[in-house]
Amino acid sequence: MYDNPLVMAYMGDTIYEQYIREYLIKKGICKIGELQQRSLYYVSARSQRKHLERLEQANYLTEEELEIVKWGRNAKGHKSKSTDIVTYRLATGLEALIGKLYFAGKNDRIKEIMNFIVGEE
Repeated sequence: MYDNPLVMAYMGDTIYEQYIREYLIKKGICKIGELQQRSLYYVSARSQRKHLERLEQANYLTEEELEIVKWGRNAKGHKSKSTDIVTYRLATGLEALIGKLYFAGKNDRIKEIMNFIVGEE
């Protein structure tokens, strides 16, 4: 289970999206349409790729975390109909990192990464 990058990405996607939803609601956004629209800035594959690239450019991730991203990115998965394969795989890498950190009990590190993503470092 823990050695399957797609399983880790599956869990990471849930945690990532929950964090974003909670963040937006705590900011006072209470209309469903607006929540959905604003969440796209963070949760779409294109957005996740952009945020991963920001994390990498800022040297925010450890070498171990970068290896997990690569592990998730290189997983053999299905094609995405909504985005190109490179973007899809990079997003999967970020989700795999979040999932792996979750199962390792590193919730503080998840929070640090998510705070960086939303701009509240």
